[in-house]
Amino acid sequence: MSPVLLFILGVVFVAIGIAVSIALHEVGHLLPAKLFKVRVTKYMIGFGTTLWSRKKGETEYGFKAIPLGGFVSMIGMYPPNKEDGTVRPSSTGMFESLASDARSMAHEEVGPGDENRVFYRLPVWKKVIVMLGGPVMNLLIGVVLTAVLLMGFGIATQTTTIADVSKCQVKAGETVDPDSADCKLTPAAAAGLKPNDVITAFDGKTVSSWDELTGWIRASADRQVSITVQRDGAPVSTSVTPVLSARPVIGDDGRQAKDADGTLLYQDVGFLGIGAQTTLVQQPATAVLPMAGENIRQVAGVVVNLPARVAGVAQAAFSEVPRDPNGPISVVGVGRVAGEVAAMEQVPLQSRLAALVGLLAGLNFALAVFNLIPLLPLDGGHVAGALYEGARRRIARLFGRPDPGAFDIAKLLPVTYVVAVLLMGMGALLIYADIVKPVNLFG
Repeated sequence: MSPVLLFILGVVFVAIGIAVSIALHEVGHLLPAKLFKVRVTKYMIGFGTTLWSRKKGETEYGFKAIPLGGFVSMIGMYPPNKEDGTVRPSSTGMFESLASDARSMAHEEVGPGDENRVFYRLPVWKKVIVMLGGPVMNLLIGVVLTAVLLMGFGIATQTTTIADVSKCQVKAGETVDPDSADCKLTPAAAAGLKPNDVITAFDGKTVSSWDELTGWIRASADRQVSITVQRDGAPVSTSVTPVLSARPVIGDDGRQAKDADGTLLYQDVGFLGIGAQTTLVQQPATAVLPMAGENIRQVAGVVVNLPARVAGVAQAAFSEVPRDPNGPISVVGVGRVAGEVAAMEQVPLQSRLAALVGLLAGLNFALAVFNLIPLLPLDGGHVAGALYEGARRRIARLFGRPDPGAFDIAKLLPVTYVVAVLLMGMGALLIYADIVKPVNLFG
């Protein structure tokens, strides 16, 4: 199969995964709303012009032209005006008009018998459940996909089998012709180690893992040690002397670490000149939640520092500064990464499918965490409004004051529009950056 077709299939796979994730996110809002008897008028995937819809019961289900999200419409999202109980505008001020217009839209489909089926009349705890339903659904999807990844495919694990043997000793950034007189053999090449050799012992100690072996090699610089390998079913023993060499310092993210100035970090350790073969090793169920928790922690770290991260993307997009591989990317960037993964024909198909499943899992964790930001129009903003309403009512009861009623979250619409404009601007910037200077995850 051609790389171009594989690239397209990878993009399609993730696009379908994103669409399903969005659809299930909205189901997370829809189900509790219906459970609590709120009248839901619309369940839509996408925005803009309706491409297809069908009404079932009191709810219209459909797809819209712009597949960048979705929504569930519930009647009575905002309470009516306190002054006269109507939903007509009560002021000519711009902000008050915005709130009044929102109330009008929220109440335009309220009919006889719907008075107790409006969203704003729900108890605070029910409002929180409805609004958290979407992010919780994404969390569940992320956990399920993580389980599929770890327990079904497994994770790439380095084995004690040699994948390759470097012939020449080279410094970082240098190249040497293997057939030239400048080629100084690595300890592994000088000892006659070969690809597919299985290392069973090092310095008289049994080797059980590649990480263990790496630690021993690094600590054995300039010291002759014995090494035993299994080759073609028979043990072969020899001796090696790891040389002291500057090797990259690898960070927790699996990439070469940098100092505060962005300079790549190296350390002098013992070097043998061998690489490990990797294989997918299935993990137990107990590994799923810790892995999911680590993904959520990493996403939360990006979200907490989002303004600085976006500023970094902007700087990279309009200068020669490289993109941060751990920074935010758009759906265009996600699609590109998926396509590149699918097109890596040198990687086994199972490993590529595992990478795509992991990508979708991470995306769902990102959707969950991002939607919990306590700003409208995100779900977290509605949750914050409901919690504020509950606190206000509790304080009123504590001091013997009249019930202040439902909090009119429509008054926060000016903030909502500002946040919406900022989110659209951020999305446009990320898309532009992913086109002109995409993140390089494989280099």
